[in-house]
Amino acid sequence: MVIEKGAKVHIITRRIFETDLRRHFVGEVKSATENVIFVEGYAFIFDTRIHAFEKRPELRQRIFSLINNGNIIFVLPPTADLEKMTYHITEEHRLVITDGSCSLDINEFGAQR
Repeated sequence: MVIEKGAKVHIITRRIFETDLRRHFVGEVKSATENVIFVEGYAFIFDTRIHAFEKRPELRQRIFSLINNGNIIFVLPPTADLEKMTYHITEEHRLVITDGSCSLDINEFGAQR
């Protein structure tokens, strides 16, 4: 299996239209099949009023397709602290999600660790 139970992931849901919400999700895989993963974690929604991603405080459970090109899935390091994950703009004007010890660079063309 590509993604195993216990893996920590960052998932971007692709927008179909310019006006669609920008949704990201950070969580831990609770179960997985060849086609889907069941993930428990936190949703981040882009707030156009403040031009930043806001973390929803409640823990959520979601199912994501591994075969649908509408999801971009990044595997985070096992040490990532999902509770502490927040978005920041770096001095180089890059958007990153970080827990303070590990970071994932997010941009329209991919991500860099």
